[in-house]
Amino acid sequence: MRRLFAALAGGVFGTGLMVSGMVDTAKVRGWLDIFGAWDPTLAFVMGGAIAPMAVAWFFTRGRTPRLGGSFPPPPEQRLGRPLIVGSVLFGMGWGLAGLCPGPALASASFNGAQGLVFLAAMALGMYAAPPVRARLSETHA
Repeated sequence: MRRLFAALAGGVFGTGLMVSGMVDTAKVRGWLDIFGAWDPTLAFVMGGAIAPMAVAWFFTRGRTPRLGGSFPPPPEQRLGRPLIVGSVLFGMGWGLAGLCPGPALASASFNGAQGLVFLAAMALGMYAAPPVRARLSETHA
């Protein structure tokens, strides 16, 4: 049952990414091009994601999921080095490729070799991140 709901949620998420244009790298680069042909439409996509998530955080407080496990804790409010470094790396990848992880997966079937290279690099980065983070924590403790 849990996998069914995960598949349904993934399908809704992927459909939302397709409808909103988040899988179109030109649209994403247009959002990032604030001094050129700026395309502000992705601000509505971001707002449309932030508002329901804020409501979800409110309603999950003190509850447990019906299908087991636990809800993730709210993000830490403090700015720290891991958040800043991660944000910079994410932004660089988003700006260079025009994709972030969700849209990259959603567009894997039609983005050709470039999409597969991006997915491979993303997977490698996800695999390498925990040991790199542990190593950096050791050297700055």
